Formats: sequence, structure tokens, C-alpha cells
Amino acid sequence: MEAQYIIRHHRHQPTEHQCSSSVVKHIKAPVDIVWSAVRRFDQPQKYKPFVSRCIVRGDFEIGSVREVNVKSGLPATTSTEILELLDDQEHILGFKIVGGDHRLKNYSSIVTVHPEIIDGILGALVIESFVVDVPEGNTQDETCYFVNAVINCNLKSLAIVSESTALQGCSHPSIDSELSISAIKL
Repeated sequence: MEAQYIIRHHRHQPTEHQCSSSVVKHIKAPVDIVWSAVRRFDQPQKYKPFVSRCIVRGDFEIGSVREVNVKSGLPATTSTEILELLDDQEHILGFKIVGGDHRLKNYSSIVTVHPEIIDGILGALVIESFVVDVPEGNTQDETCYFVNAVINCNLKSLAIVSESTALQGCSHPSIDSELSISAIKL
């Protein structure tokens, strides 16, 4: 399933001086809970541990710009990002970094959230992919390793937040409930 979703939604076309990768995370929380966090372009700090503050310009629609302040620990302090894609039906969010004091030039990311069954309960498969220029002095492998590490950290935090929210809200519907495996679509 992961490969099918990547082929369908995560088709980056890196040039010779770019790298691209995908990170996958299985989360034991329903898609609606996970998506409610991911879709908040205006509040990435809710699950992205390196973000300290976010201010959005625009009406929270495609074309909106956010100014993100980054916590210490990363080689950056600010990032300016534009919302390029927000699809609440398909659970897809895409953004591009257009400025800031960091080395991630021409960075573009797509995040998708898909339903899946994990240990007999409804869960979510989250895939985040990116393409970015390789900074001078770095290799493609080094650049992908760094970005993948940041995304893995973000997705681990997303899992903790989503799973905690799911446990606080109610029990997970099981496969035997009115939501069956047949309700899960590609």
C-alpha cells in the first residue's frame, strides 16, 4: 500500500543537484485525528517539536504564507513557507519553503494521511516526502539523511500527540464495528 500511495501522491522530480525521499509512519489513531493535526498549516508547533512559533498571513487557504520560528538545535532560526496544496477529502497537504535563514533551498514537501488497520483497530499511515537542493559542501546522502531525521522526529511527535488524543477521546473502533475494512479506500 505504501508504494501505491507514494506513486500516486509523492512524485517529486529531483534535478541533478537535488535530493528527494519519503518517510512513512504508522500511527495508532484514526485518520480524522491525525489529519486534524497535519492540516493545521497555521499551527505546526502542535506536533513539530522544532517549531516554537508560527504566524500565518492570509486566510488559511492555498497561497497562505507562514513565518515559522525554529527552536535552537537546528541550523536555522526562521523559515517562510507557502501552502501549495490542502485537500481535506484526500488528506493531502503540500508546502514549499520560500525563505528564511537556513540552507534548505527549493524545499517542497507533501504529507498524506491514509486509513489502515493496525493491530485490529483503525489507524493512519502518514507519508511525508520532499525534494530539496543539496547545499554546497554537502552530498545528496548527507542532505537526505538530515531532512529525513527532522521528518522522522516530527512524525514521531505526531504519533504521540495523535495517539494520546485518540486515547483521551474514546476507544478506537474495531474492525467489527460499523466501519469495516471495506470502508478503507485507496
